[in-house]
Amino acid sequence: MKATFYGQATIMLETGGKKLLFDPFITPNPQASHIDITSLKPDYILISHGHGDHIADVVAIQKDSGAKVICIAEISDWLGKQGIEAHGMNIGGGFNFDFGRVKMVNAIHSSALPDGSNGGNPAGFVIYSNEGKNVYFAGDTALTYDMKLLADDNIDWAILPIGDNYTMGVDDAIKAAGFVDCNNVIGVHYDTFPVIKIDKEEAREKFIKAGINIQLPGLGESVDL
Repeated sequence: MKATFYGQATIMLETGGKKLLFDPFITPNPQASHIDITSLKPDYILISHGHGDHIADVVAIQKDSGAKVICIAEISDWLGKQGIEAHGMNIGGGFNFDFGRVKMVNAIHSSALPDGSNGGNPAGFVIYSNEGKNVYFAGDTALTYDMKLLADDNIDWAILPIGDNYTMGVDDAIKAAGFVDCNNVIGVHYDTFPVIKIDKEEAREKFIKAGINIQLPGLGESVDL
């Protein structure tokens, strides 16, 4: 299993021969706009919420790749009006796919689609892969006590926002890792905009001091999970 970072919160998770793309925001992102989205070819696209910096490329990538989109029901309805049949879910629900099981979990944030439509509630995902590894993609979220509910789920890796201002910052992300009982973290949702710029070396030092293996991959860089 591996995860590849494409900027902001865009992660490609490869497991069991399938490619899962989370929150595609590439072409409008100046840091990632050189990436050819037609080269990605995901099998699935998972959307945590409706903000433009998480959904900007979903229609183009889906129509190029034929990927199955997994998202909350309101976003599924919105995509349906654009000719995309998505797999709608809601918080607390799970479903079995060919790569493993997906559970949609709570996130504390806001959600509206680019045209102002209702984006439903923001969410995170837990991927219980057929490879036997479990990955928590938190989405955009504040620190929430609900994360403690995942402590018994044997989370191997947690993908957490660390940029502050719109989401958790580094200190709360460290607490979140403790809540879900996971010592392996990939940090996302930082440095894309001025208000979420972080000191990466300071962030690394804080995670390491807390006993957490922190990965802050560069654009296009992969992490073996």
